[in-house]
Amino acid sequence: MTAPVYLVDDDAAVRDALSLLLSTVGIQVRTFAGPEDFLSALPKLDPGCLILDIRMPAISGLKLQERLTASGVAWPTVVISGHGDIDACRKAFRNGAIDFLSKPVDEQDLIDAIQKGQVALGKTAEADAERRETMALLSGLTPREREVLSLVARGFATRDIAGALDVSPRTVESHRAAIGAKLGTTSPAEMTRLWIEAESTR
Repeated sequence: MTAPVYLVDDDAAVRDALSLLLSTVGIQVRTFAGPEDFLSALPKLDPGCLILDIRMPAISGLKLQERLTASGVAWPTVVISGHGDIDACRKAFRNGAIDFLSKPVDEQDLIDAIQKGQVALGKTAEADAERRETMALLSGLTPREREVLSLVARGFATRDIAGALDVSPRTVESHRAAIGAKLGTTSPAEMTRLWIEAESTR
């Protein structure tokens, strides 16, 4: 996976220098002169890696990072600064930064950080695809089958499920067989995993 890289820095010279550097190793960068420009474009941007300057007028890189995190945009972020300090570094990492680099930025450190971000985005995309697949599978269950599955996930045995739902054990087994066919597994452990994964997205 090659995700886009977005560089937000109010210094045109830095934007040009880092864009040129990254282009030499095949990384294409879209640059923004400030957080406002980036936020305006954000709704149309594909998920990518962010490179944020820490000190910018109006909205700092840390404030932008906090705003993105609060709105659920958890893209891998590299924070760069010519005036970095320990407190700023801590805040950046608390907000999910994958690296904090001082200007002048070491070329290899920046490339390594972006590659780390690319790997993280790839894993996120895979996890999102798995969640969508799980939701699609569970959407095929009837309301009664979902009830049975929820009790399986809570560790109930067939007889206990029958008592809880006031049906016969044979009926429960029939539901479990239908659930297994729809989910592609008869393993209680795997059924539980799928149920928990689906519930965590609610």
